[in-house]
Amino acid sequence: MKILTIDDQQLILLSVEKRLLELGYEVKTASSGEQGIEVFDSFQPDLVLVDINMPGMSGLRVVEHIRVEKKSETPILIMSGNTDEKIIVDGFDLGINDYMKKPVSLDEMAARIKRIIGAPDIQKETVASDNARMLQKNCVGVIIPCYNEEDRLSGPEFKEFAHKNLGYHLCFVNDGSTDKTLEVLHELRKGHESNISVYDCEKNGGKAEAVRQGILHMIKDEQLDYLGYLDADLSTDFRDFDDLVKTIENSDFKIVSGSRISRMGANITKESARKVISMTINMIIQTILGMPFKDTQCGAKIMDREIASTMFNKKFITKWLFDVEIFMRMRKHYGKEEAKRVICEQPLKRWIHADGSKLSMKDSVKIVGQLAKIAVSYR
Repeated sequence: MKILTIDDQQLILLSVEKRLLELGYEVKTASSGEQGIEVFDSFQPDLVLVDINMPGMSGLRVVEHIRVEKKSETPILIMSGNTDEKIIVDGFDLGINDYMKKPVSLDEMAARIKRIIGAPDIQKETVASDNARMLQKNCVGVIIPCYNEEDRLSGPEFKEFAHKNLGYHLCFVNDGSTDKTLEVLHELRKGHESNISVYDCEKNGGKAEAVRQGILHMIKDEQLDYLGYLDADLSTDFRDFDDLVKTIENSDFKIVSGSRISRMGANITKESARKVISMTINMIIQTILGMPFKDTQCGAKIMDREIASTMFNKKFITKWLFDVEIFMRMRKHYGKEEAKRVICEQPLKRWIHADGSKLSMKDSVKIVGQLAKIAVSYR
């Protein structure tokens, strides 16, 4: 049985193709509606699996071509993150057989295909369930800056997340490490080359420049809808980061920033001395910003690709306080009131201070001077 899958996002396309091949289907892929129509004519599939939101020719236009222009009754299954009721109704009016809303598991996708066209005549050996592997609503690039992290990188956690969350691309940026971090990263990537990459900066430039270089590198990948960053020690839980992504997907926010504010039901721990210093620094930052954000320095943020391109275009003037600079750049770009509207500060459910933090108490004292520099530079 032959299946044609059409999606402009390779992270999704490759995962779908691999699963369908494992199940014994013959598969051809197309990365655009125009290409999909060409393949449809020559491949003559038994089922078409198509996304809706594609640049150029949309999925609905592909459906219209197959049903109206080709007068074909080939089963069509739409799999999309678009939940607009009118779009869904339009799809059924055009003659689609089913509509799956992302996020959706690979197993559910396979079950719906099997219901429509059945299983392949010659099935492969029993394939393990892929129910835990989810096709995301959008594709997300995550930058993880690394400097001398060979002892703190949690390979299994990163690999498990990349395996289960199809649509995420993890980009580790080696910031000129002097230990074996780069070797560890290349080893971590093995077996996950399609959604884990390593970007190597030969010289140490500090966290701000490492994140900036990672963002500029990843933004070249047009399939990514959102870009963000996360600390290598995973002090912010992946589940919390995914919650930040869900918030930006379902809102008009341009940036969603994690916040380590203590609240009932949340597991937020810091060393007592660091907590006092952190509160003092945050008060200074709020005064400089003139906006009521309480934790700009949390190392977990997600933003749309347009804002990522704008905010990371120029080098930051500090190595550690680039988060504050992003907020200042947003204020300058939008104006204070609009910046407050398009930035969301979302409390985390869990944040644990990790041992081995690169920011010392001595550095904390230097921060005050760097904040003064920011206040003058962005005035």
